Amino acid sequence: MRRTLTTLLLALASLTALAQNPTQVPEQEPDSLLTVAMCGDIMMGTTYPTVRLPQNDGADIFADVADLFRQADLAAGNLEGVICEGGTCTKNTGKANNYAFRMPESYAHLLTDAGFDYLNLANNHTNDFGAFGLQRTRQILEEQGIAYTGLPDCETAVVERGGVRYGICSFGHNSYTLKHTDTASVTRIVTGLRPQCDILVVSFHGGAEGSKQSHLPDGTETYLGENRGNLRAFAHRCVDLGADIVFGHGPHVTRAVELYKDRIIAYSLGNFCTTFGVNLAGVNGYAPVLVVRIDREGRFVDGRIHSFIQTQGTGPKLDASDKVAQHMRSLSLTDFRGHCGLDISDNGTLTRKTR
Repeated sequence: MRRTLTTLLLALASLTALAQNPTQVPEQEPDSLLTVAMCGDIMMGTTYPTVRLPQNDGADIFADVADLFRQADLAAGNLEGVICEGGTCTKNTGKANNYAFRMPESYAHLLTDAGFDYLNLANNHTNDFGAFGLQRTRQILEEQGIAYTGLPDCETAVVERGGVRYGICSFGHNSYTLKHTDTASVTRIVTGLRPQCDILVVSFHGGAEGSKQSHLPDGTETYLGENRGNLRAFAHRCVDLGADIVFGHGPHVTRAVELYKDRIIAYSLGNFCTTFGVNLAGVNGYAPVLVVRIDREGRFVDGRIHSFIQTQGTGPKLDASDKVAQHMRSLSLTDFRGHCGLDISDNGTLTRKTR
């Protein structure tokens, strides 16, 4: 009875505070909050065009980060390549800016062991080995119990954890993916998924690529002749349609984070576990894990940018100096002119901006 009375008093106090400040999220009991962990590109090692694999069959590549994903209610990232043996490559890898990634099937369990619940397939490496590579990748993810979306025949997924239904959809910029530039499809998919879930997460692969693309433009981005999206407008539209979390990847560098209508948006979480074949020099090697706590209405409560850095062949390793988080703070303040809606501490802690 004492606990019930205390809970009622806290609820009344929260409602009073909310009436005085409509932008304030009511105080929540910690047990009622949900934790979502997110990262960027994952390519655990490749067997094409030459074999380039980490030591010890990749057993250590997630060692520094796995606890963050295992402890989360939902863990999500982007699968940058296919998981299969054999198949015919669809790309001319001798041409500049043309890469193909094929991960060994024996590495699939590493994703499950690390705690991943969901992986995005709406990216420019999903078709590296054509229909065979994609079909085998999907089969393997299903065997591992990992959900995926991003293609015309897999628009949405609902993952249930702890009695909470997480609806997830994803968008890319390639012809074979669901495209974030197709406003009508985005609207149809997001609004259709909203009634099927308690928490709605949107993932996207977009933006120009490379170390010079850390800043988030105000308008549409183009790269290699492709429309890579107006990502500010896309992310805001998704929230307006009902998304609770929006997170991106694709530029191979980290970008700003923003709080928009009480919902968290990460515009790029960069490379995460890309052991070979990807430039990891400087900011390209920054590999954050974004962990956020939300209430059961999907509203942001708090979070942290956990800082990790990659070197070739190792996977993400702890950045004790937190320079990755500080870099993302700088980008967030600059690109939103001080109005990203978040306070970001030196160690990456995220809180709602109060001034």
